[in-house]
Amino acid sequence: MQTAKTKLKEFKLAGIYNCLEERLAFAKEKSLAYVDFLELLLEDETNSRRDNGYRKRYSKAKLPAHKTIEDFDFSFQPSIDKKTINDCLTCNFIREKQNIVFIGNPGTGKSHLAVAIGIKALMKNFKVIFTSVAEMLHTLNSAKADNSYNQKINYFLNPDLLILDELGFKKLPSYSADDFFEIIAKRYEKGSLIITTNKPFELWSDIFTDHILASAILDRIVHYSEVIKINGPSYRAKNLKKGGDLT
Repeated sequence: MQTAKTKLKEFKLAGIYNCLEERLAFAKEKSLAYVDFLELLLEDETNSRRDNGYRKRYSKAKLPAHKTIEDFDFSFQPSIDKKTINDCLTCNFIREKQNIVFIGNPGTGKSHLAVAIGIKALMKNFKVIFTSVAEMLHTLNSAKADNSYNQKINYFLNPDLLILDELGFKKLPSYSADDFFEIIAKRYEKGSLIITTNKPFELWSDIFTDHILASAILDRIVHYSEVIKINGPSYRAKNLKKGGDLT
């Protein structure tokens, strides 16, 4: 047994290694045929590698919280078409290199939905990165000082799905708008985006100092996008009301 487990460890078959003794006992109890026993071991290895792969992708995604679609209260936001969200959860938009844009006031569930779709994408073996727009632009601007700019650009270009949260909370300086365009332009038709914003498209010129640049960014994002507008109250305001802190 020890020799077998040593070999399994050398071959990096952790799924079989961790379940071998349990499977041997089960096989003996059920008088399993050799081929059935082998199939069980291979299934253990497959499940182990899938789970390990998911955990690694989840860690690299940098999601701010674990928010699933099952936790989302659609009854509180009746303006959302649940069928549209379910279509997004299939992740076909990622396979087709398309985008999703959530537009709504703060607290209406945009980020929750973005994270929930991101989790589904991770479960389907897609690479995902989550970042606020402000954090991404700060990272890119800082990278110019230590010559790691191209490396950081590639970091945001590599995932199958890049989730950009909180676009429009404040106006971007011109150098940041250029960096934002760099990401959008290079991902265009090559990788998918989910963008959450509190600004309707007609006000995006207020976010960027250059109106022509704003138009170019908008054109590339919207060309292959599912636009989901949320016209509803804030979850956070609802919770405050329940606590008696908001009148």
